[in-house]
Amino acid sequence: QVQLVESGGGLVQPGGSLRLSCAASGSIFSINAMGWYRQAPGKQRELVAAITRGGSTDYADSVKGRFTISRDNAKNTVYLQMNSLNPEDTDVYYCNAVINTRTGKWSMTEKDYWGQGTQVTVSS
Repeated sequence: QVQLVESGGGLVQPGGSLRLSCAASGSIFSINAMGWYRQAPGKQRELVAAITRGGSTDYADSVKGRFTISRDNAKNTVYLQMNSLNPEDTDVYYCNAVINTRTGKWSMTEKDYWGQGTQVTVSS
């Protein structure tokens, strides 16, 4: 059983900062890519930022220069530092991880896992 637990969301004023964390736990053999997505009501979930196990990163154009994704492989944790927040960043943010779990002596399964979501609200 694998779980992703997010923390760090909340209410912040425009121009402010928040740091999201997401810790993976359970029967984990290894974690490949990790990322953050966001979704507004009635809209599709969109990629905010992603990071490979080796540290290569990718960002949505709308957050480049403001958000920074990082990870601690020893802690199975991914972070999203969000600076210069504006009201358009208001969304539910979801953590995602591609995780390998051992299913037998000689076999593993790779699967996408999602966190429960954390609300980020940017408002004065």
